[in-house]
Amino acid sequence: MELTIILDYIIISIIASMAINSVLRNYAKKYNVLVDLPDRSRKFHKRPTPLTGGIGILIALLITGKLYIDLNNLNGYVPDFTFQLMLISVPLLVLFLIDDLKGLSAKIRIFMQSFLTIYMILSTNVYIESLGDLFGFGEIKLGIFSIPITVFCVVGIMNAFNMMDGINGLCAGCAMLALLLIGFFSGLIYDSMLVLIIGSMLGFLLFNIGLFGKKRGVFLGDSGSNLIGFWVAWSAIYASQNEIYDVEPITMLWFVAIPFLDCIILIFSRVKKGISWTSAGRDHIHHKLMKSFSPEGTLLIILLITLFSGMLGIFIENFSSPSVSLILFLTYGAIYYVFASYYEINNDMNKK
Repeated sequence: MELTIILDYIIISIIASMAINSVLRNYAKKYNVLVDLPDRSRKFHKRPTPLTGGIGILIALLITGKLYIDLNNLNGYVPDFTFQLMLISVPLLVLFLIDDLKGLSAKIRIFMQSFLTIYMILSTNVYIESLGDLFGFGEIKLGIFSIPITVFCVVGIMNAFNMMDGINGLCAGCAMLALLLIGFFSGLIYDSMLVLIIGSMLGFLLFNIGLFGKKRGVFLGDSGSNLIGFWVAWSAIYASQNEIYDVEPITMLWFVAIPFLDCIILIFSRVKKGISWTSAGRDHIHHKLMKSFSPEGTLLIILLITLFSGMLGIFIENFSSPSVSLILFLTYGAIYYVFASYYEINNDMNKK
């Protein structure tokens, strides 16, 4: 697929997403269905806002995907991976819409995430088979640990993106940058419908960041954040494990560095304090940055750091080895932890 064609399909998917998100948003407001109410503890929005972003993104993707298949005479030729990814996205969205409506326990959410991931593995035979030459002694094959590690990684990334959904544009923005980095660096974007996912997310983001006015805002909800986390995880796995694309698995961590590190450090910090890692709180990186910056400034800072992290990962892969990339990523994580801890200590001191 040429770059001009990619741009054409992005525009089509953006327009479709904008139209569908607008209709769903108005329906939710009119009938008071899937509407998130503000509170004074964790939520920063000032008015009831529809949680229809995930539905809008998926419907836009399915419609533009069908259009893409018909225009390119691909009926019957869609790869199993792409077909199953789109197919499993529907029950994934429906199951997590229940979470948006009623609220589910962490155990049930993790079970659903694991079940859907296992189905994806069994239906496509795609999973993490190799970690690359991480330690300089040859390629690390996972063998019997491949499927458990794949489930752990997919569930982890889904939760990481779900946890990042704290301010407008953050979760979808980080996911979109990750998909762009994965797509263009591996080449996946040129021979897949990844471009349609990105365009559908862009159409949602225009509402989410308030480009059409804050009164017309739309949120992802748990259904939307889990959906795009699922897409990011599987795009990274497919690109790094397929022989067609020459990308090191460790580089994929650089593309999702901020959601991944925020999730890991938050879990470590909460367990250390004796707090459940699944509990709600204001200890994410965006909460800490918002002590010093506006929500818009915080969004910009995190997106720039996300882009920088991804570009750094690409630079390291191009000019060094996977083992060096691993060492530098661990160093990067340590710096991130020190920075996050510094903000936490400062905030605690300011409260005293």
